[in-house]
Amino acid sequence: MTAPETPTGLGAFLRTRRARLQPEDVGLTAYGTRRRVPGLRREELAQLAGVSITYYTRLEQGQSRNVSDEVLDAIARALRLDGDEHAHLRNLARPGRPAKGRPAERFERARPAVRQLIAAMTDVPAVVVGRRNEVLAWNPLGHALLAGRLDPAAPDRPADRPNLSRLLFLDPRTRALYPEWESEARAQVAFLRLAAGRHQDDRQLAELIGELSMKSAEFAALWSRHPVHDCLFGTKEFRHPVVGGLTLDFEALPLPEASGHRMLLYSAAPGSPSEAGLRLLAASAAGAADRRAVDGWAPLGGAVSE
Repeated sequence: MTAPETPTGLGAFLRTRRARLQPEDVGLTAYGTRRRVPGLRREELAQLAGVSITYYTRLEQGQSRNVSDEVLDAIARALRLDGDEHAHLRNLARPGRPAKGRPAERFERARPAVRQLIAAMTDVPAVVVGRRNEVLAWNPLGHALLAGRLDPAAPDRPADRPNLSRLLFLDPRTRALYPEWESEARAQVAFLRLAAGRHQDDRQLAELIGELSMKSAEFAALWSRHPVHDCLFGTKEFRHPVVGGLTLDFEALPLPEASGHRMLLYSAAPGSPSEAGLRLLAASAAGAADRRAVDGWAPLGGAVSE
């Protein structure tokens, strides 16, 4: 009896990748006009990868636990997987086991030196996120850019930590922040797919994915396509409620000695309107911090539902 499909299932991933290739795409002759499944059949992929159909079927059904690097590499070549997809295939085919005596940390923390570093970046929005895309720390400008209406101290309280994926799909104000929301949504789902493959024992990550699938039809539709991509740099457009449009370059820097932690940094081209906008946002954030120091913290615009 085949095991039920899991959210990170190998079989579902392989089927989506077979479906996007036609026999003629890979130099095979398609016999007949009626095909029961879109894309390549199992036997066609097995032929391309140089393995038996029985072996490949067992692999797709999750019944082969000792698959070799050579076989996985051959399947990746046959399916024309890119680097992120190839790594994801390996993670799904051979999930790592949690180290004995070292259970996954329920509440992750940014190292003090990392917090000190981003605090010193007064002109650059900086945010530290964990493997589940939860905010572990941010500097004042990072807070002002992504979620200035939230309590700036929220990342210090594990129960209240903002999660960038949850905000993107479930909070209308965060959605309005991104004029190219669909592109941002695809990138978030592709990142969560990679994270789920790397950390298959992370129950909180699985719960987050389940919650988003239940509450957002858009997330569920994207998730079902099994996108896999790690976007480490690029350009993002913002429609900020305080300073208006911003075009910012970003870098996502993996942090050493922290499984899945990354530092997100944003910058504007020198002399650009976006650089002036960031300066204005920094001044606004400093003023808001002064008011909080005098009056005590009160969330702007009321509580935010995640």
